[in-house]
Amino acid sequence: MAGRMTTTERAGQSGEQGRSVNFPQQENIASRDNKWLKKFRAALRGTGPEQGEAIGVEGPKLIEDAVRWGLVVEALLVSDTGERELDQILRAAAHSEAGIPRSRVLRTTDKLFASVAGTETPQGVAALFHQPAWDFEASLRGPGPMRETEPLVVVLVGVQDPGNVGTIVRSAEAFGATGVVATRGTADPWSPKALRASAGSALRLPVLRGMAVAVLLAQLKMARLKLFAAGARSHAAATELHDLSASLRDPAAIFIGGEGAGLPQEVLHAADATISIPMSEAVDSLNAGVAASVVLFEAARQRKAK
Repeated sequence: MAGRMTTTERAGQSGEQGRSVNFPQQENIASRDNKWLKKFRAALRGTGPEQGEAIGVEGPKLIEDAVRWGLVVEALLVSDTGERELDQILRAAAHSEAGIPRSRVLRTTDKLFASVAGTETPQGVAALFHQPAWDFEASLRGPGPMRETEPLVVVLVGVQDPGNVGTIVRSAEAFGATGVVATRGTADPWSPKALRASAGSALRLPVLRGMAVAVLLAQLKMARLKLFAAGARSHAAATELHDLSASLRDPAAIFIGGEGAGLPQEVLHAADATISIPMSEAVDSLNAGVAASVVLFEAARQRKAK
């Protein structure tokens, strides 16, 4: 009778059960010039992946969550310190459809890992994931199975701080948005800093990157979403948030502008309404991450009461 399959063997089967699989032994990476280390360095220290490039994710919790969500691992890099996290990640992979082939579990020293890591205190585990294939329709229906909710799309226009981008994506998932669109000129939601700020939400929520504003406006209009421009209180046409009694309950897209410039005129002209957040006269504005979170909370409150 065959013995019980180990966690690593199960992870490497990529979902195939009952078949014997021989895995090539992966040697430890000992050179800074190794091709895999170069790929990890670019992914973990860059500004986001180009089309077709892998998403770099650092830290055991983010990696485990992404594996459980079904993202496909291209490679997993583990240092001496990170070995203690490996078993938990492989357990998660063993219950995923794709798994993690043993040949793609790469090992290296703490020193070499630190040379590719994007954090000041590396935890010794990083992964390269294939990009999720989201489309515009996915941003209207949300992640996973079809949900009984009206579309709520968050559109980022010129938000250049990746920390703010990550915060907005995290709030979007928390408050029930169906998708996020980062238009051209916005920091990449899949960049390392934005991913960390989103706490993994950018890997779960449908995210579209690099769309032209004009193209997106046309698609949203065709989908019959009401367009809301989140603007500064100084806008003459602004409608205070607490007066939007039912507006955010229906299919909607909320546009969030950059930290300094705000939203461009083409968005303000196309918007069905401009909204602002009531606050103390002494405060001129909130940063993009906070403002978007407040608006999304209000949208969730209205929809829950619907």
